[in-house]
Amino acid sequence: MEINGQAVNDRGRYDQMGLSPQLMQAIEKKGYVEATPIQVGAIPYFMDWQDVIAKAPTGTGKTFAFGIPMVEHVDPDNQEVQALVLAPTRELAIQIQDELRDLCAFKEGVRVVCLYGGQPIDKQITQLKKRPQIVVATPGRLMDHMKRRTVSLDKVQTVVLDEADRMLDMGFVQDVTHILDKMPKRRNLGMFSATISREVLDISWVYQRQPVEITVPADQENRPDIAQYRLEVDRSQKADTMVRLLEMGGYERVIAFCNTKNMTDRLAGLLSMRGVSCQAIHGDIQQSMREKTLKKFRDGQIRVLVATDVAARGLDIDDVDAVFNYDVPDENEYYIHRIGRTGRAKRHGVAFSLVSSVPEGVRLDDIKKNTGSDIRPVRFNEKGDLVAEARRS
Repeated sequence: MEINGQAVNDRGRYDQMGLSPQLMQAIEKKGYVEATPIQVGAIPYFMDWQDVIAKAPTGTGKTFAFGIPMVEHVDPDNQEVQALVLAPTRELAIQIQDELRDLCAFKEGVRVVCLYGGQPIDKQITQLKKRPQIVVATPGRLMDHMKRRTVSLDKVQTVVLDEADRMLDMGFVQDVTHILDKMPKRRNLGMFSATISREVLDISWVYQRQPVEITVPADQENRPDIAQYRLEVDRSQKADTMVRLLEMGGYERVIAFCNTKNMTDRLAGLLSMRGVSCQAIHGDIQQSMREKTLKKFRDGQIRVLVATDVAARGLDIDDVDAVFNYDVPDENEYYIHRIGRTGRAKRHGVAFSLVSSVPEGVRLDDIKKNTGSDIRPVRFNEKGDLVAEARRS
């Protein structure tokens, strides 16, 4: 790990961080002892109210890295909103809320609310009337509440942009800057992401003061153990090939990614026709249905979750056996975030990319070259076994 360009020790325990008994009790209840490198790096600076810009691989504990100091700083006797977390998607916002509530379990009087589109705004207004000190929100829905004057941010001290690059790429730049401008009491701003884009640096330059830069590389300690395969297949045979691979591998919990909402629905139908329990999740599906689908998937009631890239970030599911790129993604970073759904929590994962056209092949070659991914070409031999093809350059 590097802090401001200097290599530092990334080992540490929570009981060495000077945390309150309430926070330690919450952390111990989760069964955690060792802090992750991003937590070791970020927590001390956040506790000291410094601005932080942090880059770390997906699944390395970024939420606790900002959540622990955030909860420590909250005054339970103060009924104003004191901390704000902005997230790009509903799913990520809900996950952050759940983790922050776990941290607040023994800090009596601290309330967390989650604001996102797709849920009735009246229900959220009722929750806001209970005077939460921490708000987790997507930018669009937070702007709605600000226009209605149902939430006040003028006493906020800590702000975090989680998955900052994704949020800014999704076109939330103006919303984010408008929100930041409405918090005159802000003492520190944290920006956490798997990648640091030009837009992230622009926000940092305007809104952060001498930020501490923390970088956790994807080394052997935190690099996911994911076997990546490329399989050339006729378009009409993609669904059958996927079912064949599911049965050969005995995969019980799988995410399949498509590039469009229409293709997501279509693939879910094709797999259902073939006896595979599955459901689709994308932006046009009602939020309540999406949450029910995710719960079923986590509970093992659904074998395959078919998703657009809206689900590529923020899904806190540690035991996905395999990921299928039914469509080769349009962006290099989408590939990294898709396959990052498997191989989490030090488990072995598998990712298959099904290639059925020359443009898809070119895209995957580009992804391999620019991300440094070890994508191995495979094929079915005459016996029906999956064997390695000659390596591509």
